[in-house]
Amino acid sequence: MTVHKEELGSGAHEGADDYVPSPRRLDRERYKRARARRATAIGALSTLVTAVVLYLVVVNAPGWPRTKETFFDRGYAREAFPKVLEGLWLNVRLLLICGAAVLVLGMLIAVARTLRGPVFFPLRFLAAAYTDFFRGLPLIINLMIVVLGVPALRLQGVSVDPVLLGGTALTLTYSAYVAEVFRAGIESVHPSQRAAARSLGLNNRQALRYVVLPQAVRRQVPPLLNDLVSLQKDTGLVSIGGAVDAVRAADIIVGRSLNYTPYIVAGLVFVALTIPMTRFTDWVTARMDRRQAHGGAV
Repeated sequence: MTVHKEELGSGAHEGADDYVPSPRRLDRERYKRARARRATAIGALSTLVTAVVLYLVVVNAPGWPRTKETFFDRGYAREAFPKVLEGLWLNVRLLLICGAAVLVLGMLIAVARTLRGPVFFPLRFLAAAYTDFFRGLPLIINLMIVVLGVPALRLQGVSVDPVLLGGTALTLTYSAYVAEVFRAGIESVHPSQRAAARSLGLNNRQALRYVVLPQAVRRQVPPLLNDLVSLQKDTGLVSIGGAVDAVRAADIIVGRSLNYTPYIVAGLVFVALTIPMTRFTDWVTARMDRRQAHGGAV
């Protein structure tokens, strides 16, 4: 009997190695490849036609020569590029520091809003008031209040550094948005998960830390990354307080030359910094969708 099983296993293995697709399957695969090539060609052609049409519309506009001179001057672009890159390092540092602070503060606010029991009502109320206020307050006004208002108070021991104050304003605003993202993730975890954790002997704090929060954070990774992309762009607003970042470096050259090419350079640098983060967000979202479709852990 043992020999017979080994022979069957060997025969099955050989059959798997000698598998030859049927002519119908080969035809179907060729058809799919042909359709994919055709779709790619059509997409490339339509994109090229659209680009050519837009180019012709722009360059044939009556004001194009003046616009080209004012916004696309190569000399000013070469002058602005190294200074914009030098200022961009401040934006990157703000992104890293404020991003970490936003995640921590947003998590604390979200946890406060989801605490149960009447004893935690004041904490829930304050957390809800914080998120409502800073989500409704425009970021530019928040920056002006913090960057320009705090130094006017002349408080002892309080920094008047525009970079620090601008980073504080960014953290205050984005923590409100991130807190709502975390709260949505916490509330998306089924109550049975918390009940199962309690049945295993975990208290409320342990159930939240080891069971609920890991699932909530994992589910909310794509929107969190989107908020970080937005934060990366909005770090340029700290320039209103005088901090020399990429935007302010471009603004200095514009104020001296009255040519707006440095703004275009700064914008393109921000776009180049944002695209990798955006593509990474798309990849994470698609990966999570595939895992959900195949019944994997999210």
